[in-house]
Amino acid sequence: MTDLTTFEFDEFLPHPPATVWRVLSEPDLLADWLMPHDGFAPFVGTRFAFTTEPVPQTGFSGLVDCEVLEVEPGRRLRMSWASAGTALKTVVTWELVPEGDGTRLLLTQSGFDLDDPAQARAFQIMNGGWRSHVFRRMTAALDAL
Repeated sequence: MTDLTTFEFDEFLPHPPATVWRVLSEPDLLADWLMPHDGFAPFVGTRFAFTTEPVPQTGFSGLVDCEVLEVEPGRRLRMSWASAGTALKTVVTWELVPEGDGTRLLLTQSGFDLDDPAQARAFQIMNGGWRSHVFRRMTAALDAL
């Protein structure tokens, strides 16, 4: 049996949870900082896809098929996250915890099979990408509100 791997990201944001929730749950705001999509809505069962630049050398088509799995307004958003055309099927969860005048953002992405070389590479790329590029874009979106 393969052990599936999760990475976790924990960051304090100097914005109230309601503002952080907006950038996670409002379709236009989410598209601005994360990726364009074809129909995200913060309702359980919503199926949509993010689109971005393909990375042929890694087998990434640029399409991420998703389904909203859980919504607790202002607190938690969980969705499936599958790289189209590959075996990569993970779950991304954002949790918002009030902390002082801001928000503690907890991000997890679970379900990587590190025995699969392509998924191990995706784990490295995504883990680094969430921590640097994506978080910076989210912070800029929050600062602009």
